Amino acid sequence: MLRRALLCLAVAAAARVYADAPEEEDHVLVLRKSNFAEALAAHKYLLVEFYAPWCGHCKALAPEYAKAAGKLKAEGSEIRLAKVDATEESDLAQQYGVRGYPTIKFFRNGDTASPKEYTAGREADDIVNWLKKRTGPAATTLPDGAAAESLVESSEVAVIGFFKVETRASFQSFFFLSSIEEGSAATAGSSACVPPGPRHYRVCPYCLVLWACDYLCFSLLVQDVESDSAKQFLQAAEAIDDIPFGITSNSDVFSKYQLDKDGVVLFKKFDEGRNNFEGEVTKENLLDFIKYNQLPLVIEFTEQTAPKIFGGEIKTHILLFLPKSVSDYDGKLSNFKTAAESFKGKILFIFIDSDHTDNQRILEFFGLKKEECPAVRLITLEEEMTKYKPESDELTAERITEFCHRFLEGKIKPHLMSQELPEDWDKQPVKVLVGKNFEEVAFDENKNVFVEFYAPWCGHCKQLAPIWDKLGETYKDHENIVIAKMDSTANEVEAIKVHSFPTLKFFPASVDRTVIDYNGERTLDGFKKFLESGGQDGAGDDDDLEDLEEAEEPDMEEDDDQKAVKDEL
Repeated sequence: MLRRALLCLAVAAAARVYADAPEEEDHVLVLRKSNFAEALAAHKYLLVEFYAPWCGHCKALAPEYAKAAGKLKAEGSEIRLAKVDATEESDLAQQYGVRGYPTIKFFRNGDTASPKEYTAGREADDIVNWLKKRTGPAATTLPDGAAAESLVESSEVAVIGFFKVETRASFQSFFFLSSIEEGSAATAGSSACVPPGPRHYRVCPYCLVLWACDYLCFSLLVQDVESDSAKQFLQAAEAIDDIPFGITSNSDVFSKYQLDKDGVVLFKKFDEGRNNFEGEVTKENLLDFIKYNQLPLVIEFTEQTAPKIFGGEIKTHILLFLPKSVSDYDGKLSNFKTAAESFKGKILFIFIDSDHTDNQRILEFFGLKKEECPAVRLITLEEEMTKYKPESDELTAERITEFCHRFLEGKIKPHLMSQELPEDWDKQPVKVLVGKNFEEVAFDENKNVFVEFYAPWCGHCKQLAPIWDKLGETYKDHENIVIAKMDSTANEVEAIKVHSFPTLKFFPASVDRTVIDYNGERTLDGFKKFLESGGQDGAGDDDDLEDLEEAEEPDMEEDDDQKAVKDEL
């Protein structure tokens, strides 16, 4: 009876464990709240994607994520990849601070207190390289040509440090001759000591000398790997997560890659294929070298390349909006590449398929329509984004080169978008502003102007629209209060920076061009109190406004879209 009871308990326990065991989809563990803790306990290294089934970014990531999971599993790695449907497992999403999709976090040794945010690209190689750098040495030791070739072939970009050491044989020969000259117990013809080695030191006094030699050689090897240049190389390797690094002293590897002295080489599967580092080996110089050479001379903007493009150090980007269906596609792209050669490390050259539906928001951001492409625009991604437009529509290499030179010389003025002014812009209670009439209306010294900066696709703006219309009706006959709105996706004003939608700003009647940010309740009563108080009750700064916007966002899908526009532009 006791045995039967114990057996039943064992079966029940096993069934429960089995029921909670994560399923696998394309080598990716499917986690829920019920098995999340068990998965963390079972796997030393676990990368977890929090996704939403409707999220376009998640759908684009899925095949690359699965490919990375399969590659690591095939290698027998301790690293596993997992995913959580955050729309179903809201408790887990809240616990780990998921505010947009996809959110990817790396867990080490079951530590739930401080998982690491995944920061690299969205291709399989990027994921694998980032994980290997997080779980292994900064640079892999490459003992032979096969290991070096494997590293080079493993990724689009790989970096190898070549640092020579003396061979053991040369030192053994030196000590062998020295010991004979000093009257060693061994003789030159001693068969017991040819070839000598440390394994003989117990039976041959001469081999004690060689054992000392071996120890010396080992010490020299360690010292060389820890030489100043090698230390700087390893520090650079530790600073970069998404590129595999290797280090070697093997003479065959030197020969394989045509090196006859110490050096660093960046290998890549595009453009010229490799770049040899020249100059003093310091961490900073190596990081600059890698930064300038790790991306193609011209890179296509895609879901996968976006993190590399916008996460890089080069913050000036020139974009060629080029439909792949256009005639002479190859010729126009070739002109763009020719121009790029003169600005490597200064301006990042990017081309965008303007026919692709995923890129329409980017066209909108630059005030472009599909029928206006091919076209070129330049943008600086500093604290405040600034856009520039060439004076000529010609897409020759010469014209593009001239435009870039003039920009770097500070001879190009920012390009501010503006729609044409509608004939009836002032016929409704809410006045319509565009770039061309903004200055005249908003900074009218005799008017108090309250402006909504909106985006047509913004859900919050759509919710605000009927309230804003009522506000316009309330003050339509007021002698010095104007209620207005401006589509900020199609119009820009140099003095006003809009970081989120909707943004509400008040321009009081004055000669000093004062601007007051509204950060009160988005209700009719809240707006009326603000206006009647002269812009005091509900006033706030930009930072407060953005905090309010984030706190009010209930729609993760819209948050995802907004985040994409901000991040990618």
